[in-house]
Amino acid sequence: MSVIGIDFGNDGCYIAVARQGGIETIANDYSLRSTPSCVAFGEKNRVLGVAAKNQMTTNMKNTIHSFKRMLGRQFRDPKVQAEISSFPFRVVELPDRGVGIVVQYLNEEQIFTPIQITAMLFSKLKLTAEQALGIKVNDVVIGVPCYFTDAERRAMLDAAVTAGLNVLRLFNETTATALAYGIYKQDLPGPEEKPRNVVFVDCGNSNIQVSVVAFNKGKLKMLATSADANLGGRDFDRLMAHHFAMEFKSKYKIDATGNPRAWLRLCTEVEKLKKQMSANSTDLPINIECFMDDKDVSAKLNRATMEEMAAPLLKRVESTLQHCLQDSSLKLDDISSVEIVGGSTRIPAIKLLIEKVFNKVPSTTLNQDEAVARGCALQCAMLSPAFKVREFSVTDVQPYSIRLVWQDESGQEGDMEVFPKNHQVPFSKMLTFYRREPFTLQAQYTVPSTFPDPIIGHYTVENVAPGPEGECQKVKVKVRVNLHGLFTVASASLTEKRETTEESQEIMETEDKQDKASTDGPVNNQDSKVENHSTPAEEGSQQEKMETEKSTETPTPTKVTKNEGNEKKGKKVLKTVELPIKEVIKSLNAADLNSLVERESQMVQADKLENDRINAKNAVEEYVYDVRSRIYDDLEQYISPSDREKLSHQLEDTETWLYEEGEDCNKQVYLDKLAELKKQGEPIKGRRREREELPAAFESLLSSVQLARKATEQFNQGDEKYNHLDGAQVEKVEKVIVEKQEWVDKNLGVITATALHVDLPITSSQVRSEKSSFDALVNPIINKPKPKPKVEEPPPAEKKEGDKAEGEQPNGPKINGQEQEQSNEKPTEPMDVD
Repeated sequence: MSVIGIDFGNDGCYIAVARQGGIETIANDYSLRSTPSCVAFGEKNRVLGVAAKNQMTTNMKNTIHSFKRMLGRQFRDPKVQAEISSFPFRVVELPDRGVGIVVQYLNEEQIFTPIQITAMLFSKLKLTAEQALGIKVNDVVIGVPCYFTDAERRAMLDAAVTAGLNVLRLFNETTATALAYGIYKQDLPGPEEKPRNVVFVDCGNSNIQVSVVAFNKGKLKMLATSADANLGGRDFDRLMAHHFAMEFKSKYKIDATGNPRAWLRLCTEVEKLKKQMSANSTDLPINIECFMDDKDVSAKLNRATMEEMAAPLLKRVESTLQHCLQDSSLKLDDISSVEIVGGSTRIPAIKLLIEKVFNKVPSTTLNQDEAVARGCALQCAMLSPAFKVREFSVTDVQPYSIRLVWQDESGQEGDMEVFPKNHQVPFSKMLTFYRREPFTLQAQYTVPSTFPDPIIGHYTVENVAPGPEGECQKVKVKVRVNLHGLFTVASASLTEKRETTEESQEIMETEDKQDKASTDGPVNNQDSKVENHSTPAEEGSQQEKMETEKSTETPTPTKVTKNEGNEKKGKKVLKTVELPIKEVIKSLNAADLNSLVERESQMVQADKLENDRINAKNAVEEYVYDVRSRIYDDLEQYISPSDREKLSHQLEDTETWLYEEGEDCNKQVYLDKLAELKKQGEPIKGRRREREELPAAFESLLSSVQLARKATEQFNQGDEKYNHLDGAQVEKVEKVIVEKQEWVDKNLGVITATALHVDLPITSSQVRSEKSSFDALVNPIINKPKPKPKVEEPPPAEKKEGDKAEGEQPNGPKINGQEQEQSNEKPTEPMDVD
């Protein structure tokens, strides 16, 4: 069973797998651990990963990148618009206000959503893992930024399902990093001791995430997280690229910002320069040949100048660090260490800022590139029944506060913050409403300014009806933030008061029992009571009491029900009825999701067929080049001049056909063409191979014959080693030796007389077969072991009385037992004991 973790980054992806020996990172088909987050489209197939990034310059309009930042967002989202401004490919608005990416695929214009593009990349990662592990991959844990909203997380899940993956958990990257760090630590404080607080700073390609984690032996608890979703290594690249673009504009009179291909080349070069700056503070050159208008450009930049230009970016980094420290409510002395991961933390200026804010030198205990993937693989192993992992508890937090909004029967709006910021997850809470009819809850983020669309979803509790006397019914609603970090209304139940004459303890529950059953999840949950008949002021007071079990609600009926619980007649009981919930969330419905799964499956199959076709074509081309060069080299003497000329023309005709009529043929056509060529070429290779292998085969056979002849000669000379052999059997061996020697001499003569370009009448496999049959006949005879000589037992010698061996006693050889007898009675005669 496979257990893998995926770190899906904006620039690249990493795959880690849990094995019995630990966690390993999987290399792709280019022997690289990082697979670029790129998807390219061609006339006949898709190109994914490394191959897609390699054609980014030549196929710009059909090579998609940075699509992770568009997941779960609408076209008019400011973040999407900011991304679109730098894309060389076309992005349009879909009828549902979503994002559509326009590409040329299969010789026609097609539109894909970010979910579909992400699913394509996941399919590539799944295939890479399956090829490396040799088994099917299904269960997976995927890392997501801690700041991802509910809509973004649901889009990620939809993409994974489309790719055929079963996501056991969407794991926050900050938590994955902490798990990869803490699970191997043997010196963590005990469960009851003061925890060790560690800060993790993850600065990647497009974002920076900071977290503070408390570690105890066997558990970690996330205290606070902070992030800047629009600040990463690429922002430093763009800053430097704009600097050089302005310099080139004044120096060479060319504008790189108006040429997408030139801009892409410039960004690629400045990224290399930025990496060099991490290790060098001197002036570093940048040189690009034929940059624009056939002009070669060059310039220089040093680290100090770059840091001066990047001062606003570095200020944002410092602000994010300070914000996380404030949310954690820790003092600097409470922090044990600071760990850094992510490629952009290698920038010296960022390291200095981290040291300045936390007053500690950053540590690089973890692999800066693979830490998230390794943490995800560990979490997957912990969730999988196939692996036994050291007990380690993980407590995550909700990055945003979530509140519920509703309208009561009087039309007044009520709201309540159910999950404050940095509230631990997964977590469930039970809310109580009093209603006569169905009602709708709207879940949304508390700070709308953070999100263009703060609404998470609408949840309608149905089948609510008034009581027998027209009174409000008690409805309990369980809300939950699950393992994936998704907000859900898990269930809703109606508590009906009924009078019955029979006792039915199995289906009837008192109020206290229902309250007890409301707890859920790995932590203690708390009830909040919401009464629809309360005034706005009372509703405000209920918000303050939402996290206490002692809030009151119409206690009289409850007490009567509990007191009358033992009566069998005329007893009022509470019956719990599960209510259906209709939800409207930002996720694909089952029909749309199945459609995407089917389409992705079709494209995967089409890619496989096209790859097989290309491989078959390449095999023909490879065979043409191989044979054509060798028939005038090492195969020259194994083919006649006329056949060589004929085969040479056939190879040239095949090459011409490949680039003309055979440019775009079916796989079977190429297989037939290859078989036709091998019919002519393989016999030539076979002659050369036989000429090389036959001498060794004959030498091996003759060696066996010589050993057998020597054995028969020694037998005839009366050698003691073979004098036990049967004479008739030895004569049989001598006869076989003569026959085999004649066979060898005859065939060696035929081989010598046969021209090199003519097929030999005998093959090396036939000679090896002759040797095997010879050995099978001769070896059992000449290697027959001598019979063991019979050993006659000497006659028993008569012993005189008292002349026994030392230690030998009349009743047995045991001296200890005799000594014990002597201790009890006196010996009748002297006895020598050593």
